[in-house]
Amino acid sequence: MKNISLGRYIPTNSFVHKSDPRIKFFGLIVFMVLIFLKFTNPAMDFIMYGIYALVIFIIMKVAKLKVMAIFKQLKSLWFMMLFLLVINLFTFQSSTGNVWFMVGNFAVRDIAIYQTLYIFLRLVLMISLTSVLTASTKPLDLTYAIEWYMAPLKVIRFPVHEIAMTISIALRFIPTLLDETGRIMRAQESRGVDFKGGKLKEKLRAIVALIVPLFVSALQRSDELANAMIARGYDPRAKRTRYRVLRFTWRDAIILFGSLVLLTGVILLIVYQIDLVVVSQNLLQMWGL
Repeated sequence: MKNISLGRYIPTNSFVHKSDPRIKFFGLIVFMVLIFLKFTNPAMDFIMYGIYALVIFIIMKVAKLKVMAIFKQLKSLWFMMLFLLVINLFTFQSSTGNVWFMVGNFAVRDIAIYQTLYIFLRLVLMISLTSVLTASTKPLDLTYAIEWYMAPLKVIRFPVHEIAMTISIALRFIPTLLDETGRIMRAQESRGVDFKGGKLKEKLRAIVALIVPLFVSALQRSDELANAMIARGYDPRAKRTRYRVLRFTWRDAIILFGSLVLLTGVILLIVYQIDLVVVSQNLLQMWGL
């Protein structure tokens, strides 16, 4: 559980940590849009996914975040990938994709492999981006960023502050609940509960022994948080001031410029249907390689 960094703020003195959370949130939205864009062919798609992964890797290095910590929390996605692969193998049996190989009378088509990799890579990129954002942004700053983007909805009396605060609390409780899960698992294992082995009936009992106290603990924490906010006179409708006023700096200009350049470049590739594989082959032929 300690390897999971989603929702856990990691304080370091980095370029990314000092940047405006509103600009970082904008960069996240831009990246999410780019991840779901389709290109001319599957090879081009995977090349762009590699470029996105390289950009995320550079951001993590600049933010002084451990890359392995992100990859360790993605281990649970391998089971999902195998599950999706099985579903796609049966779904695309009657499609026009090329047959890679046969397993008896069962055809394994390339389109099933491609679709599985598409979904898997998108999930990996999205989780990595979200982990970088939450690890480099304080929960209160993230709340302010969400509230700032939702400010126009105040015209129609939409509860902007309440929604932003709820999202922030939910993100903040993710690492807390993960730590609580690990504590309960160790406590139950010391009492003889086996979470790794045993038959199906024993595993169900072990899950119940974990989920019930976890729910009780979550409800207790939420009740304590509500009482603490009431005791401090918290009023979501009151006019609020901020101790730290966020201002646009040169760091934010660099992140904003980089996001817009990446977005513009990808849109140009799609509009003009540029294939980087063909371009690289033409360049190699031009240089005589």
